[in-house]
Amino acid sequence: MKFNLWMILWIFVGFSTFAQSQKDPKAKAILDGVSQKYQSLKGLQASFEYTYENEIDGSSQTNSGEVTIKGNSYLLKLDNQEIYNNGNTVWTYIESNGFKEVTINNVNTQEDELTPSSVYNMYKKGFNYQLLGEKNENGKTIQVVELTAEKANAPFKRVKLMVDKAQKDLIGWEIFDDQGTVFRYKFKDVDTNIDLKDDFFTFNASNYGKVEVIDLR
Repeated sequence: MKFNLWMILWIFVGFSTFAQSQKDPKAKAILDGVSQKYQSLKGLQASFEYTYENEIDGSSQTNSGEVTIKGNSYLLKLDNQEIYNNGNTVWTYIESNGFKEVTINNVNTQEDELTPSSVYNMYKKGFNYQLLGEKNENGKTIQVVELTAEKANAPFKRVKLMVDKAQKDLIGWEIFDDQGTVFRYKFKDVDTNIDLKDDFFTFNASNYGKVEVIDLR
């Protein structure tokens, strides 16, 4: 098979475009900036809105919550659930119809686990990334970066991160799995000047009254 100049140029340009889409340097610069800013914070506390959508049957549900993050530790508060994670142990507290229960586990150290703290660094391993573009939202320039899982069996196929270009803040993200489900999260009120003690992220049963404890460690 003979190669002419146009075929060689096409192969070169096509390969370059493919390589860039795998690890887009512009996207990496944005993600590095967000990660570095997060690592420099003493803590972060925010309210957020999250939406569950099923693209197959069209069902959806929207709720709100609060999250507090420091390093690898976090406290996630949802409607009837609170999740404490101090980096070593995770407590899942549920209250329903007056019944209170907390389940205790060791922290899952699997690489593909997505938590409120790991979302800032998830791009560093297991994902390709590219900058999809920019959009204007409430007077802010928002950069949209898409992560694509390198492994076919990854639990999350695609993740879109929305970044405030000027502040280098992650303001929202969308997670797509292989079941046609989309999870959308958007920060509302954010406090990045909060300074928290480490024990803030440890569940204290005495603060909740009578609680059934299920220790699975």
